[in-house]
Amino acid sequence: MKHRSPAFAEAPLPLFAPEGAEDEAFGDVLPGRLPSYISDHRKRLRSRFMEGGAAAMPDYELLELLLFRAIPRQDVKPLARLLLDTFGDFNRVVTAPVARLVAVKGVGDSVVQELKIVEAAAQRMARARVMQRPILSSWDALLDYCHTAMAHRETEQFRILFLDRKNVLIADEEQARGTVDHVPVYPREVVKRALELNASALILVHNHPSGDPTPSDADISMTMQIRDAAEVLGIVLHDHLIIGKERELSFRAHHYL
Repeated sequence: MKHRSPAFAEAPLPLFAPEGAEDEAFGDVLPGRLPSYISDHRKRLRSRFMEGGAAAMPDYELLELLLFRAIPRQDVKPLARLLLDTFGDFNRVVTAPVARLVAVKGVGDSVVQELKIVEAAAQRMARARVMQRPILSSWDALLDYCHTAMAHRETEQFRILFLDRKNVLIADEEQARGTVDHVPVYPREVVKRALELNASALILVHNHPSGDPTPSDADISMTMQIRDAAEVLGIVLHDHLIIGKERELSFRAHHYL
């Protein structure tokens, strides 16, 4: 896909900050040396981050820190605010689909790459907290991982967590992707893969892009089919998690299983 080149890079900024603009001014790519009011702003943000971490920084400043790397020679505050206005918060910016990101004025390949590196790093770190560990004693970490990986997707994704006899997570695999409200799942394929991995138990996970994790009739029917097929072969279905935007629903906790 050919990405749109940054539209913010068309006209130079003035050499002096506009009155009242103590931080970065609104404007575009800078010829030659960065004016001090911009370079000083960047130094201040980096210092605050190193001294106090991200907790004390609003979303737009944390996003600016990322954009500094992608766009080293221009004011990035307007783009940071535009991204947040478009997608809502830092998490939704980082996890936004590439096609929607490049539709935002000022976003090109470099910006997309920085955002997707952060998304991949977050998912890998969350996954590392649950892989090869007993799932039932690291349930909160598992939920964090599922939300990180799936909560902000715009289409449905179906994943299966395969566990051994000690309920240690031995594999986490995406089985299917679908549309905004449907994902095709075949119980026979689920059970076949469990046998290939010598798994003793399963946890099903899928997301609802609508944000509401309430299961549909199709979700319930599919879950019962997988449970029944697994039971025949001595494989336990521990749970089915539906991940919404802000919360999740457990079939086990809500007595669907």
